[in-house]
Amino acid sequence: MSGTCVSQQDQKAVAPAAQGASPAPTQQPGQPPVRVNYLNVCAPGKEEQAEIKSALARAAAKPSFAADFEVSRGRTTVEDSKDARFVRLRKDFSVESPLLTAQYSMSSDDTNIIETLVVRSRDPKQFHELSLEDRVTSGAVAATGVLGMDTPVSRIRLERFSKASIVLTRCPEQDQKAYEPLFNQATDIVSEYRKAMALRNTLGSDINWINASQAAKPGTTSPAARKKQP
Repeated sequence: MSGTCVSQQDQKAVAPAAQGASPAPTQQPGQPPVRVNYLNVCAPGKEEQAEIKSALARAAAKPSFAADFEVSRGRTTVEDSKDARFVRLRKDFSVESPLLTAQYSMSSDDTNIIETLVVRSRDPKQFHELSLEDRVTSGAVAATGVLGMDTPVSRIRLERFSKASIVLTRCPEQDQKAYEPLFNQATDIVSEYRKAMALRNTLGSDINWINASQAAKPGTTSPAARKKQP
């Protein structure tokens, strides 16, 4: 999710000094105080930007995969939410790589087609996982067409061990010019991984299965696409 919705969801428990709020009156003696911190997902600080930049740099190296991989697909039905179909491809990196696994997924419901690339680091001191997400409107383009476009990344999430997550998401109502280099680098990484993971060949039949569930509009393309892959 982006904008306000994301900022409401990305919540972490932090030390009392982070918020300065008093414990709830009903809290029992001896229980640790609980504070809620709302992450600033529209404008992370310079230190958080530096960590995102470092993680992107590690993921940007040309992927070198081992022979192992796993493909799955399914349908999700969640109460009070739209049904969605999804496909996933997970590949292991070679043992020489500083990265452990890469997982690409595409999900489609009546509203959006969402691509997500999750890269996990072999060394947890660097980071646990980096998630890059983009989305287009369902019906604007077929799911197979999404694989041929460099749809701009709209959400970056960095998971760290023993630390709060760092999130950067598109917020149309705010000036985010300072974060464009991060969004652009993330978009280039997803583009490179689409090709390196051979998604068209590996997920061809599974993406067609998603196509079957779409009410695609012929002759239209995603307004989010900025260029075509060869």
